[in-house]
Amino acid sequence: MKPDRSNTVVALDGASNFRDVGGLATSHGRHVLRAQVYRSDHLARLNAADHERLLALRVTRCVDLRGHLEREATPYNLPGAEQEHLAIEPTVLVRLRELRARGQQPSRVEAVQIMRDTYRAFVLQQGPVFGRLLTRIGTHDQAMVFHCTAGKDRTGMAAALLLELLGVHRDDVMEDYLLTNQLYQRDHRLVEEAPAEVLDVLWKVQADFLQAAWRCMDDEFGGLPTYLRGPVGLGSAEIQRLHEKLLGN
Repeated sequence: MKPDRSNTVVALDGASNFRDVGGLATSHGRHVLRAQVYRSDHLARLNAADHERLLALRVTRCVDLRGHLEREATPYNLPGAEQEHLAIEPTVLVRLRELRARGQQPSRVEAVQIMRDTYRAFVLQQGPVFGRLLTRIGTHDQAMVFHCTAGKDRTGMAAALLLELLGVHRDDVMEDYLLTNQLYQRDHRLVEEAPAEVLDVLWKVQADFLQAAWRCMDDEFGGLPTYLRGPVGLGSAEIQRLHEKLLGN
């Protein structure tokens, strides 16, 4: 039976993909604790009521995975919460613009391939950034949120790493990842010229994207444990801390 994740969604006026990472069962018979870690799309549209909602959730730290220009375009301030910037610069739109500069109009097939490549690059190039995020999650004593622009790719990859590290089966991680397609409402201030079929790929998630990352992780590193110890840079103490903080009976 697929896990019902609808009760993890936090209703906000200014963010559509804000949700609790907790609630899933692990392969060891435990579950990921709720109200500790949240994931989201960007927070620049939140209103005063949203701020009050997050204060009530005791969110005291925001980790922003957006690139520098993204942060400059849509900055935000969340009362009661410190911000930390762990930049993963966007590459998808850069590749699309490069195609157009060569006189090529990207197709849906090319967009899917670009997304697969992007997820492989997450694994091969962004391990240290994910490691810093996971370390922060393990050491922060109160609730926190991490996010990117849409809360789907950089954020989705980070959430997948965290959940699998905690012992959640990949099938359940995938169901949680795909929930973005039911939730995310695009911020139309974020304009990009591309055919509708290409934008449909870029602003949604597909199982094949995350599977591309998993295949890369398994093929290049032999699976998650080696990947965590290697590029991500987590030792047994950091992993144990995450288990102690986020796993309940």
